[in-house]
Amino acid sequence: MKSLIPTIFLIIIIIAGCNASEKEELMQEKEIKTIQGVEKMKLTSPAFENSQEIPSEYTCDGANILPELNIQEVPENTKSLALIMDDPDAPGGTWVHWVVWSIPPDTRTIAKGTEPKGTQGTTSFGKPGYGGPCPPSGTHRYFFRLYALDTVLDLKEGSKKEALEAAMDGHIIEKTELMGTYKRR
Repeated sequence: MKSLIPTIFLIIIIIAGCNASEKEELMQEKEIKTIQGVEKMKLTSPAFENSQEIPSEYTCDGANILPELNIQEVPENTKSLALIMDDPDAPGGTWVHWVVWSIPPDTRTIAKGTEPKGTQGTTSFGKPGYGGPCPPSGTHRYFFRLYALDTVLDLKEGSKKEALEAAMDGHIIEKTELMGTYKRR
């Protein structure tokens, strides 16, 4: 019996080693899939670079119009797009500047001062449509988040950001964002 114990112990170590190798291979496969699934969709603006200052023309200190937005690399199976612009640095919590969904998936440019075809939601200003940056103090960050969805949402016009996020749950194929900053002079 004593001679069987080292043999059994050796077999357990070999099996455990095989399981560890299999786990390692699975982890590597998962990492590869994650790398292959890197975001391709892009949201850019000729008005400002990502993480740079938004010109005052697009704020409450200027014409308060939407800057041009360009959309690239929308996934093929996208049925609609949704866009949320908000300010997480607002003193009372995140301030929603713009909510729009059911944007046609072939939209590539949202022209300066216009709004895309789609359904407008209610912002923190209490109305639909774009409301530009207008921080009470300091420099704030403004995130334009674009979502590619596998469906056209059945969400009533005027819905708020939270309702949009709930409706998008489980339908997001890909998302991307463009962030700009602004400080009033």
